Amino acid sequence: MSRQKILQVHPNDNVLVALDNLAKGEVLTFNGQEYTMQEDIPAKHKFFMQDMQPGDPILMYGVLVGKAQTALQKGSRMSTSNTKHAAEPYAYRPYHYNWQPPDVSKFANRTFNGYHRSDGRVGTANYWLFVPTVFCENRNLDVIREALHSQLGYDVTDKYKQKTQTLLELYKKGGDIDAVDLSVKESVVPTQRVFKNVDGIKFLNHQGGCGGTRQDAATLSKLLAAYADHPNVAGVTVLSLGCQNLQTQNLLDDIKQRNPGFDKPLYVFEQQQSQSEEQLITEAIRKTFSGLIEINKIERKPATLDKLCIGVKCGGSDGFSGISANPAVGYTSDLVVALGGKVLLAEFPELCGAEQQLIDRTIDEAAAKKFISLMQVYSDQAVRAGSGFDMNPSPGNIKDGLITDAIKSNGAAKKGGESPVVDVLDYTEPALKPGLSLVCTPGNDVEATTGKAASGATLILFTTGLGTPTGNPVCPTIKVATNSALARRMGDIIDINTGAIIEGEKTIEQMGEEILEYCIRAASGEVIPKAVLLNQDDFIPWKRGVSL
Repeated sequence: MSRQKILQVHPNDNVLVALDNLAKGEVLTFNGQEYTMQEDIPAKHKFFMQDMQPGDPILMYGVLVGKAQTALQKGSRMSTSNTKHAAEPYAYRPYHYNWQPPDVSKFANRTFNGYHRSDGRVGTANYWLFVPTVFCENRNLDVIREALHSQLGYDVTDKYKQKTQTLLELYKKGGDIDAVDLSVKESVVPTQRVFKNVDGIKFLNHQGGCGGTRQDAATLSKLLAAYADHPNVAGVTVLSLGCQNLQTQNLLDDIKQRNPGFDKPLYVFEQQQSQSEEQLITEAIRKTFSGLIEINKIERKPATLDKLCIGVKCGGSDGFSGISANPAVGYTSDLVVALGGKVLLAEFPELCGAEQQLIDRTIDEAAAKKFISLMQVYSDQAVRAGSGFDMNPSPGNIKDGLITDAIKSNGAAKKGGESPVVDVLDYTEPALKPGLSLVCTPGNDVEATTGKAASGATLILFTTGLGTPTGNPVCPTIKVATNSALARRMGDIIDINTGAIIEGEKTIEQMGEEILEYCIRAASGEVIPKAVLLNQDDFIPWKRGVSL
């Protein structure tokens, strides 16, 4: 493959994507047509293939993504000043969708080493989970985290403590703190993990449980129940104050409703019934330690790839997201579906403009209409708040070429591949059917990953063009870069680089297979994603208000 300077994503498009920086006056030839750049076109941005008049439709990914606002010359750069978001209306229609699954012969007999649960699900990790029913318990969780992490080998802040210690000692001596070398010496040996089969102790600090509406508390209860029941979780400690809206019994009821056969160790401590804060924390640590001893007896065992449930997410997106990382992850998604596994595509504000394609791919009419209803209710709610899905692209998105929400959304939808949609899930609903499911969440990175894990994702593939340092407490999050410059600049958070697609060195299919290989290794504990190594345990419940 050779490196191209421009790309037409779909034959029907009337814009071309700059794969390199293009200079004003530069002349390029594509499909026998010459294009003279009317201005500098930065890499990742688009320019028009024809003269445009106000109101003319702008097509990318083969669909309407905007309309011209001014008269434009062929070779002009698309920008927020000359382009406004536009998308075709959508509706349910009987549609026979044909899908040709990819060749999965090389993966047909593959397995990963996971943690088998009594209900038949298989986790990619083995975590102990601390759950507060109300924000009042966050401080107690912080104290327990410090006590357990530092002693049991899960503390990733040791190197920063060492840096602070160096500065403190120099300050006491009156030295120059700006001149000291704060690099961590290789001789420093990190604390070894005490429980080799316990991948981490995780804490779901949040700001809810009381003070909001009862509906907020009810939604939070279902979310926390989903995390307690997650296949990557082996045991749970619940901390409650006692008087909050979200009562412990509500949480226990939601756990049983979600999984009547729930049999994990679960310990509850209520502060208003304890003799003191010290007693509460001491007993929580003591009981949890006993639980850690028990879950440490669980070992990884082979599981077929149909046991994988992969969430796909993009954040800090750029103009390459929809042509490198997202399609590559989409091919991985198709491989997983063809192997009998589950894939979760969420971020409903970032499906704006891609609705009709997804509706036409949805097998069940009721599921298709559920998707339409969830999208319309969500969109109407945003409009009533004075916003709208069209306001979704962030300044970073726009700077790097995502001019309208429809461009961003159609590129984002590529993560879901081409397989049929088998189900549509509201927030916190579990994925039960093999295949691709749509999950209603915001586009907000952490709210979306929080929701994917709640629906059962055991790995998350997170694509990024600008770099996003985030993860999830119970679901290992794998960062996939859209371009090589990002992979080099932020290598401490990036796991996989799909820049080779832009550079013409690899195909989307080749990268998709490489990503699945990485997923198998990550699911087996053979490689640890950077977000896990950095303890990027981000958790933000969605209150069902307007969040894009």
